[in-house]
Amino acid sequence: MSGPAYGKKKIDITAYIHEKGKSQARIMHIDLESEDISKIIKDGEITFIKGKQGGAFIALKKDMIKRAEKLI
Repeated sequence: MSGPAYGKKKIDITAYIHEKGKSQARIMHIDLESEDISKIIKDGEITFIKGKQGGAFIALKKDMIKRAEKLI
């Protein structure tokens, strides 16, 4: 991961590994909880995530990009 850089805005995020069968999880997954993320990716929207060195990359669709541009 490249860390802080020009053109990047840091957001606060909490991440959890959610175990299958507990707290209503039907499959094991990772929850990313953030006010900023919820402003960009709305409830029920689907996007693409890919692993990368040191973390993950979340692709944004056109509507998501417009909302992200408002935050930065």
